[in-house]
Amino acid sequence: MKKIIMIAICSMNFIFIEAQKHEFLNSPKFNDADLSKQKSTLDENAPAEILYKSVHFSIDNTTGNLIKRTFYRVKIYDKDKAEDWLNLEIPLYQNGSDQETLTKMKAFTYNLENGSSVATKVDKSSKYKSKESKNVSITKFAFPNVKNGSVIEYQYEVTSPFLFSIPEILIETDTPSLYTEYVLDSPSNISYNVNYTGFLSPKYREVDERTLYGTNYRTYRFGYENVKGFKTEKFVSNDRNYRTKVSAEIHSTNFRELKLFSSSWEQIKQRLYENEDFGGELKKTKLAKENMPTNIAGISNELEKANAVFDYVKNTFTWNQDRGIYVEDGIKKMLETKTGNAAEINLFLVMMLREAGIKADPLTISTINHGLINIASPNVSNMNFVIAAIQTKDGFHLYDATSKQSSIDQLPPRDWNQFGILMAKEKVQQLTMVNAKPSFTYLTVDAKINDDGSVSGSYSDKDTGAYAMFAKESYDDNADKYKKQYKENFSVDFTNIDSKVLENGDFESTMKFSSENMIDKVGKKIIINPMLFLNKTSNEFDQTEERKYPIDFISPYTRVKKVVLEIPEGYAIEEMPKSKKIVTEDKEIEYNYIIEQKGNKLEIVSTTKVASADYPKEYYPAFRQIWGVASKQENQVISLVKK
Repeated sequence: MKKIIMIAICSMNFIFIEAQKHEFLNSPKFNDADLSKQKSTLDENAPAEILYKSVHFSIDNTTGNLIKRTFYRVKIYDKDKAEDWLNLEIPLYQNGSDQETLTKMKAFTYNLENGSSVATKVDKSSKYKSKESKNVSITKFAFPNVKNGSVIEYQYEVTSPFLFSIPEILIETDTPSLYTEYVLDSPSNISYNVNYTGFLSPKYREVDERTLYGTNYRTYRFGYENVKGFKTEKFVSNDRNYRTKVSAEIHSTNFRELKLFSSSWEQIKQRLYENEDFGGELKKTKLAKENMPTNIAGISNELEKANAVFDYVKNTFTWNQDRGIYVEDGIKKMLETKTGNAAEINLFLVMMLREAGIKADPLTISTINHGLINIASPNVSNMNFVIAAIQTKDGFHLYDATSKQSSIDQLPPRDWNQFGILMAKEKVQQLTMVNAKPSFTYLTVDAKINDDGSVSGSYSDKDTGAYAMFAKESYDDNADKYKKQYKENFSVDFTNIDSKVLENGDFESTMKFSSENMIDKVGKKIIINPMLFLNKTSNEFDQTEERKYPIDFISPYTRVKKVVLEIPEGYAIEEMPKSKKIVTEDKEIEYNYIIEQKGNKLEIVSTTKVASADYPKEYYPAFRQIWGVASKQENQVISLVKK
């Protein structure tokens, strides 16, 4: 196991400093001086700062339970900007009769009053539970009497029967930390793969075997000092992929005999196919045969047949929003209710494709918000979703029937997370997942200048492809918030907002608008930006520090902004703005601005094309330059002169 851990450490290019007289799991006593601190020494603008953070996982050798002990002490500098710290949330998991329990908890708010520290204990009456999903409930506590300058402190203990996967712990959070430690103590007969990601190295490190709790244990201890708050960058799909974090998954057990759990992807595949909630469901071929649409047999073209099977599954069954690679209630139940989780819908799709004579297999993936799969350390917990893959003479094609807007190789944005693991019957295979299908956004304004100086008209916002699915998800999450964004983003009075999915899967919002703030009158002149509210007001690529991470758009895309503006009767254009086109040498990024007068109307079309879904960080200057040109072009104004 030591050898495995050292390989993992070396592969991540970590440089460790061995602990010298450093004590882990020794939380310092509360210091009144912390209440007098005015700002963080790591970031003077930070609204909060972690003074001490300890996360300790240990396996109880007597009961076999996993014990999670957590201790935090946090200084609040600006409570209005530190809302995430004002409430404590403790997730508790359950699976059937197995469930986690909160066994100990105490929390305080410290304030300085008349020169002395006063502690306010968190009242149990502030505790409440919420059900997040079938398997997760969250116990919540509210910290009382929090002010600017307060220190909050909490510690709790959770007993868990789930030993297989140790929860991932972020070392780099948005909040700077003076000290953070991670400790995992496991009996010697239970071995874990400890996974590291990120670029920070612990100042203190202990990985060895010792006697703990009266028996032989293997311990992993990492201590970090003066960790600055993680700085997010725009156009990063999930910055957790780049933060320093530690997680662990069981590798093997040795209770009289050695049992391996995560030695290879091939072994994981075998266990999946032996599992009743994965492979057991795929064996129920009779369900696929009984539900095969009659028209499928008459289709000779392989891709057309696959698409027809896919359309049947995605249009017949509705996703219940539950992710996972295992079924919950089973495919048979899904056939009755027409509703299922991701595994039930997409494993049934695999079954149907196989029944139709198409080579199809499950592709297990990790969705974007779940983080990247660690290829070097095979484990099931890395993956939280399953889709279908077919292999034809021209290569692999992917399907995800959980989205009504999806089509062949047109997956929901959440799926595009670099690669997946193909669990084929013959062998396991890593598939690189690159979204090559472009998405289109069409922003269209039809407007006129009224006699009273206002501008009014109609506006439509239409997305296709992955962006249409992303828009639909945002709309489903909160329709009112989705519609409200138009008024907030453009400061325009929009009315009659109608958002819907079109028959071809595109997502479109149409609305009316009016504004009295778009024109300036100077004598007999009307001065106006012909792009109206669609002008690019700033350069989104405005990062002054050196870019650290790749640039991710999820999908190649083309954005077309078109404005048709009716010129008032009796007015003429004094001078037309100039059209502009700029494109990179490799033709990866292109911007085009065209303005023309057609009779009594002015037509402006701004087109931005990005040829790939993602780019290395070295492309950042090119994007900044082109976005700067676009901003300059779209902020040109024209003068209308009364004849």
